[in-house]
Amino acid sequence: MIRSGSLGAGSTPTDVPGLKGQGFALLILATAVGLCGFAAVLPLVPLWAIRGGTGEFGAGATTAVFMSTTVLTQLTMPWLLERAAGYKWAFPVGSLIMGVPTPLFALTTDLTVLLGISAVRGVGFGMVTVAGTALAARLVLKEQVGRATGYHGLAVGLPQIVILPGGVALALNIGFGTAFWLTGICGVIAAVLSSGILFADGGRNRALLSGTDTAPGTSSGPRGLPLLMALAAPLVLMLAVSSSAGAIVTFLAIPLEETAWLVSALLAGYALLLVVGRWSAGMLFDRYGRTTLLLPASIAAAVGMGLIASGLWLHDGATPGWEVAVPVLIGSCLFGLGFGAVQNETVTMMLNRAGPTGHGRASAVWNIGYDGGLGVGAVFLGLIIQLLGYGPAFTVLSVALMAVVPLALSRDR
Repeated sequence: MIRSGSLGAGSTPTDVPGLKGQGFALLILATAVGLCGFAAVLPLVPLWAIRGGTGEFGAGATTAVFMSTTVLTQLTMPWLLERAAGYKWAFPVGSLIMGVPTPLFALTTDLTVLLGISAVRGVGFGMVTVAGTALAARLVLKEQVGRATGYHGLAVGLPQIVILPGGVALALNIGFGTAFWLTGICGVIAAVLSSGILFADGGRNRALLSGTDTAPGTSSGPRGLPLLMALAAPLVLMLAVSSSAGAIVTFLAIPLEETAWLVSALLAGYALLLVVGRWSAGMLFDRYGRTTLLLPASIAAAVGMGLIASGLWLHDGATPGWEVAVPVLIGSCLFGLGFGAVQNETVTMMLNRAGPTGHGRASAVWNIGYDGGLGVGAVFLGLIIQLLGYGPAFTVLSVALMAVVPLALSRDR
């Protein structure tokens, strides 16, 4: 749970370093470096599993297990952040847990081992995601929250422009072992950087990280069932869109593996437009004081997924021609743009509805929607692909996205 001090309640602006503070800069840098490991490994492990002889369902299970332990960890994070001084240690410890085991992937393609390593890394990722989102709001003033979440989204998304396609290209051309070692080192570097937040800005961040800086008379915001009801619509929307994103990063490289340029281009386009969408939503939220892009972004994600599905329907297993490459590439970019905006719109909506002392809970719920969706999408789509093929599987996702578009009609001030 986040305290009112994170939003400057009962404080002067000089009490909270804000967007220009060293602590916030370290958070953004640690997030960018640490999430390189997430972005690179997410499509690599399923591809590594496929090369070891497992089917698409087994490949999807590696992502599903990773996300399952992520979500289970995220459920405990509000308590850890508030009651166990988690704001001080959760990010660096989580970065180590996520990064240190990564080189072990290179030792075997045995599915049981891959699942075990993925499970351990999921614990670290769960810690990093909830702590990072909450800290992004906690270290700044109230009027900076939209931009803070936007900057945090940039830190998550910008590395993926290079890492998502670059990690696959590195593994295919130089070796999976090298790729796994490099991404593991990223976790260690992120742990060192995030540890410095406590000591930055002349020690002014220590009160913000202690969990004890509640201003007198501050409302605690909704809790229990009222809070869950307030967060339900953006949670379902986030689950649906992130499930589709999990399908893209887990499976889209597999049927197109023979055309390396197309795989690299669609992953780079997806990651780039995701960043554009998330940053635009954050800027507009602070400028107009309300969510403005949720509905068009949801529609864009559904249409983008439909284009991907249409391209895969035409793919006959041979080297894909323009009739496959064009809709898949455009669809990936359009989906990324919509997904990025949906991310920022839903997180600001949840932070707003949870109130100034409920950011830890809102962060946990949003990250559960994000990461739980990635895992569900991976294992669900893997099963459908084995039964029906790639085109029908991605069509199901497109229809599901259109079904949840009405949830985007509400706007929060």
